[in-house]
Amino acid sequence: MKDAVPEYIPTYDDVLAAHERIRPHIHRTPVLTSSYLNGLTGAELFFKCENFQKAGAFKVRGASNAVFGLSDEMAEKGVATHSSGNHALSLSYAAGRRGIPCHVVMPRTAPQAKKDAVKGYGGIITECEPSTSSREAVFAEVQAATGAEFVHPYNDPRVIAGQGTCSREFMEQVTDMTGGPVDMMVAPIGGGGMISGTCLTLSNIAPDVQIIASEPEQADDAARSFKAGHIIADDAPDTVADGLKVPLKELTWHFVRNHVTDILTASEEEIIDAMKLTWQRMKIVMEPSCAVPLATILKNKDRFAGKRVGVIITGGNVDLDRLPWIKS
Repeated sequence: MKDAVPEYIPTYDDVLAAHERIRPHIHRTPVLTSSYLNGLTGAELFFKCENFQKAGAFKVRGASNAVFGLSDEMAEKGVATHSSGNHALSLSYAAGRRGIPCHVVMPRTAPQAKKDAVKGYGGIITECEPSTSSREAVFAEVQAATGAEFVHPYNDPRVIAGQGTCSREFMEQVTDMTGGPVDMMVAPIGGGGMISGTCLTLSNIAPDVQIIASEPEQADDAARSFKAGHIIADDAPDTVADGLKVPLKELTWHFVRNHVTDILTASEEEIIDAMKLTWQRMKIVMEPSCAVPLATILKNKDRFAGKRVGVIITGGNVDLDRLPWIKS
């Protein structure tokens, strides 16, 4: 099976241009450490906290780059996307900053906190069933009706270039803190936007850094794709990590197969335990999807022991009435 070839592969120059374009619209999020988690894992961990980002997630970087990179003529009819949450609210935020409409197709099962945030930023929601096929079919109807510019949640060069700004900031911050780079960078993988941006940046400015992707066992299509050498897509996986349910596409697969060192997986219980541990010890709000990297580090301590490891906490938009360790 031969995978499709991307029409355009973003470059590091695109990351640099994106960083200048989005700078007025994002936070330079902090890098935090935890002596407790260092002791528990045997590694020196540095957490890039995108849960403190505008709109509560790293995805505002890519969304802002796409929105503010549009010509006035292209922007006139607004933007549209499909997303389980964070890209939806991030695109709504960026569109609101530019004063253009944003149409969003969201699974009916998406967390209510994310739906409320989309509406709060002015996004117009159309619901779909919780599957990739339903999401894409309903989106096609919405785009045909509105004529809005499609900004894909991750399979878009503009979005990936924007996500690459996160690792650029991180490398500057860690070097300032410690005088040198990390040995490894760990981030969650669903569709692969953040991992692709990480690959794009680090392959240019820190090519010796290993890039590890982390994924739920119950939504492990990226791990299976990595082993098989071609994209394997699941239509509707079931996992507490709601932001990681979507499959790789041709552009993100390009970065994964060329630059990712390995993809590690964690069980639902391991993900929830890592999320709860981070809340308890670091006193920060994070989503289940963001806990997957720490879960895989804890599960594979020997792999990370003695290493300096960057960990991207991708978002903090949590439904506080439905925390996964609270039994309903």
